[in-house]
Amino acid sequence: MRHYRNGLVVLALLASSATASLAQSTVPVPPAKPYQVEWVYRAKYGFQDEWWRLFQKYQIAELDEEKRRGFVKDYSVFRPGLHTSEDSRWDYRIIITYNGYEGSTHESEVEKALFPDVATRKRDEDRRWELTTNHWDLPIHEIDPHATAD
Repeated sequence: MRHYRNGLVVLALLASSATASLAQSTVPVPPAKPYQVEWVYRAKYGFQDEWWRLFQKYQIAELDEEKRRGFVKDYSVFRPGLHTSEDSRWDYRIIITYNGYEGSTHESEVEKALFPDVATRKRDEDRRWELTTNHWDLPIHEIDPHATAD
């Protein structure tokens, strides 16, 4: 019985030592670097209001939910104040700051949670894309204007 008890004491000491060793060797993980993406859209003339209502219904609702869940740090929506030439015209520009690249990968998960009626969402999104004449998504990176070029 004595050997059994001594064995338990040895196991307890080893477990305690291993736990302390792990706690000391745990390196804190730095927070993810923010990841920014710019969405730019050009809608058909005369249909900007309809396009915007559809965009608000789905994309803005998703961004709000992604922000609530902690995937999106912030986002801003821009609309031009004056007219430009047709080749450089845009109607809506959305800049999204995710809490890291990983945060940008939850769109489908949030979409399914918010909009379970897949057929209605598909119909509305098809209509929005029908009204979109040009679009691009562009990851953007802030740079130090005083850094030397590498």
